[in-house]
Amino acid sequence: MKKIFLLGLAFVFMMLLPFSAFAYQKKDLLKQLGDKDKVKSALIMKRQWVNYPSYYDREAWAKLLNGLDASIIKDGEDMLDFQWKVVTASDYLSFSHGGSRAEMESAHNANLDAIAKLFWAEMAEGKGRFVPKLADGVFCMCERTTWILSAHMYMQSKQKTFPDHRENIIDLSTGYCGALFSWIYYFMHEEFDKISPMISMRIKDELYKRVINPYMERSDFWWQAFNASPNTMVNNWNPWCNSNVMQCVMLLEDDPEKLADAVYRTMCSVDAFFNYTHYDGACEEGPSYWDGAAGMAFIYLQLLDEVTGGKYSLFEHPMVKSMGEFVVSSYIGDRWGVNFADASARMGGNAPLIYEYGKTIGSNDMMALALELYDGNYFSGKDFRRTMQYLMVRNEMENADLKISPRKFVWYPETQFCYISDKKGNFFATKGGYNAESHNHNDIGSFIYSIDKLPVFIDAGVGTYTAKTFSSQRYTIWTMRSAYHNIPTINGAEQKDGRQYRAYDVKADKSDKSFSADIAKAYPDEAGIKSWVRKYRVKDNSLTISDKFELERTDSPNEIHFMTWGNVDASRPGKVSVSVKGRNAVLIYDNSKFDVSVETIKLDDVKLSDVWGSEIYRITLKAKDLKLKDNYSFEIRKV
Repeated sequence: MKKIFLLGLAFVFMMLLPFSAFAYQKKDLLKQLGDKDKVKSALIMKRQWVNYPSYYDREAWAKLLNGLDASIIKDGEDMLDFQWKVVTASDYLSFSHGGSRAEMESAHNANLDAIAKLFWAEMAEGKGRFVPKLADGVFCMCERTTWILSAHMYMQSKQKTFPDHRENIIDLSTGYCGALFSWIYYFMHEEFDKISPMISMRIKDELYKRVINPYMERSDFWWQAFNASPNTMVNNWNPWCNSNVMQCVMLLEDDPEKLADAVYRTMCSVDAFFNYTHYDGACEEGPSYWDGAAGMAFIYLQLLDEVTGGKYSLFEHPMVKSMGEFVVSSYIGDRWGVNFADASARMGGNAPLIYEYGKTIGSNDMMALALELYDGNYFSGKDFRRTMQYLMVRNEMENADLKISPRKFVWYPETQFCYISDKKGNFFATKGGYNAESHNHNDIGSFIYSIDKLPVFIDAGVGTYTAKTFSSQRYTIWTMRSAYHNIPTINGAEQKDGRQYRAYDVKADKSDKSFSADIAKAYPDEAGIKSWVRKYRVKDNSLTISDKFELERTDSPNEIHFMTWGNVDASRPGKVSVSVKGRNAVLIYDNSKFDVSVETIKLDDVKLSDVWGSEIYRITLKAKDLKLKDNYSFEIRKV
């Protein structure tokens, strides 16, 4: 109880400090739990921490699968004639030559999918029928030069576009493969030995060569963040890769000293992620990245808890709870969610993971959200850990009955996200922050407004990732530009990307149901903006928007943008009607100050069209007069 109290005090203290959009704070939460020697003394060796049934315990597997075995076995049978794919040189080069990841990833993922289905079919049936084909698949992957994706070749020290057989790199894919093959080794090595002991030996050797040794010998993988500074971005890669590396070492390493070294090294790395994470717990990458960020951090913490027999745990820390519940706060309803940055507006997520996280930290709201998102089958296969955890909570979830408690006002003072709901069930979200967040869009001051659980004024989101997405050309993509978010183009200028481009004087008022921020510094100096204070106020069935500004000069008319996906009618002066799937709203503006135009944006990217349909619309209110100072006022009203 003393530890919990002190942690709580620390949290309160931090919340009293001046807030910054920049995340880094040297918390070192994991290292505070103990040094490497204490880790060593707490370790549970020789996989005694594994709480899954043995491959040979057929009764336990039948109970665990509980009716899923027939479909799992059928999926495996479909793979018995699978032709293993060769990832060609051209497949790798297609990314650097044309920006496409698909050629390399389709073959790579097809092999992994087949391996996972064969593995699970054997676990479900237990008769050895799938073992030879599974051995073929694992051997095929062991023969590959690398397990990294073509899009991640930049991590190599020399050959940036083509696999370098002299260098082993750990990216998301390498870690993913490593974790899966470690579990295959754990459950299947005795069966592989019946074919040839060389198979298991080869798997183990490759896991050390490709995952464990590079992790222990190198400190320059950017996601490790061993040398992170306040300016270092540490995103979902960190807990994702570390949790997969952790599974490898926990399943393979029998030397207590080496295991302690590896576990403590992961603690130092994941601490960098927690140091970068705000105390308020918000994920600046957006809620659809929650699985890979907070969700993978939770899995890592589970593994650490298990291998140390519960002696190294952060589940009672307030920040860990806030990180979990962020996904609840960002939920609009009917599977829609807030989608700032590269997040999707369609709320998915791994419901069993959300449920288990919520159960662990005592959050009924997280468990309730998981039940609302649950669609009956989260059998992913390739992620063995998450699949097993799903199987272990499946029955409980299918018999649970929980409802989410409405959240009327949620303020994340460090991340500068603000969510407000009115009494009529409408939902508003806005953000401050800075334009160098992970998966950043230039969107400071932008907003989302939903009516009856449906987004009406929207954030378009992000299209399919290509080479351009994470390059110097990122902000030439229209979905990343401020001109295609619900914010102004000021004096002819759009927002700029970079840490210095940020919101100032950010305020959220619960009693007034309002949010305000000076967004002037989100734009370049040459735009000549002294101040631009945008304020939102939520009332029942309406949202008011006010812009108070002062410019140094007037070069071009200001433009105020509104993004939507409904039927738009701008024929009435001073009013723009928007209708989306039975939700109707009107945007009210001063006709004496603005001309209105509506741009149709065709969506030819399936990642966008699957969400919004074939097109969305940008409503632009263009100022008729050039003024150094003025006040603009707009209202969105449900009708």
